[in-house]
Amino acid sequence: FESIGGVPVDVFQGLPSNAVPLCLTLWENQKEIGQDLRNKIVDLHQSGSSLGAISKHLKVPRSSVQTIVRKHKNHGTTQPSYRSGRRRILSPRDEHTLVRKVQINPRTTAKDLVKILEETGTKVSISTVKRVLYRHNLKGRSARKKPLLQNHHKKARLRFATAHGDKDHTFWRNVLWSDETKIELFVHNDHRYVWRKKEEAYKPKNTIPTVKHGGGSIMLWGYSAAGGTGALHKIDGIMRQEKYVDILKQHLKTSVSKLKLGCKWAFQMDNDPKHTPKVVAKWLKDNKVKVLEWPSQSPELNPMESLWAELRKLVQARRPTNLTQLHQLCQEEGAKIHTT
Repeated sequence: FESIGGVPVDVFQGLPSNAVPLCLTLWENQKEIGQDLRNKIVDLHQSGSSLGAISKHLKVPRSSVQTIVRKHKNHGTTQPSYRSGRRRILSPRDEHTLVRKVQINPRTTAKDLVKILEETGTKVSISTVKRVLYRHNLKGRSARKKPLLQNHHKKARLRFATAHGDKDHTFWRNVLWSDETKIELFVHNDHRYVWRKKEEAYKPKNTIPTVKHGGGSIMLWGYSAAGGTGALHKIDGIMRQEKYVDILKQHLKTSVSKLKLGCKWAFQMDNDPKHTPKVVAKWLKDNKVKVLEWPSQSPELNPMESLWAELRKLVQARRPTNLTQLHQLCQEEGAKIHTT
């Protein structure tokens, strides 16, 4: 025989003969009762049949008949209550506590949350905590870096936004943006993937060469506008106010002509101490340069930051091996970048 009463023979292997009827009863209790049969049970009960008679006639356990009849009386339905699976370890209150903790302090780790729950007598794994947070659309991500803003910085940024919020594209197309940046020869956080075999990890072609302290760097001053980018000026030694004036003398007026700025153009520079001394202010005033008021601690407002990021990516892809080559590649790749 393959089955006894619809139950696979394997179920009865190793059982004494007197346990077979009980096994059949348990098997029948585990089977889901169809909707037609549920309706028939209710109809028979409403017609006056007893629970025992219905059970015997339809060959359904009496307890199941009683449950179906009671549910119809109390709720007016015979639909089965579908179970959602294994009971969750954490109660809704515990889940709410976890969510509140990370909303108040996003830097709280999953390990910290496990310890917090253990203090209340609830022991869970780190993966359980993560699943709870995932269900609430909270996922671990890298924190973005941004300047530390004091209250006076925030007020200055608000004044800038209020004063320039209604400026049209004509105004912004006539702004000459400027900035300095440091370009390192070797970047330590340069992540790259290679196709290799397990034992070939340290072959030269599969590694990224690193040098202590980045292998040196160069400092560049650059400018750009809606019409394009300008030449990059390499700064030798420490950038002092006199050197900054020399850079302005060399590049500012020629850049206005090259980038075809209108007669009402404005010059943007940040509030670095070397940009704000009297000697610089005097030169700008004598040459009738209109300087765009700029709030401190606002590098993300300057489109030059995006230009520098693109320049680093392009130069690193060409793998310079010394500072001279680094400077040459910066000039070449900088000239290829187009602004919009």
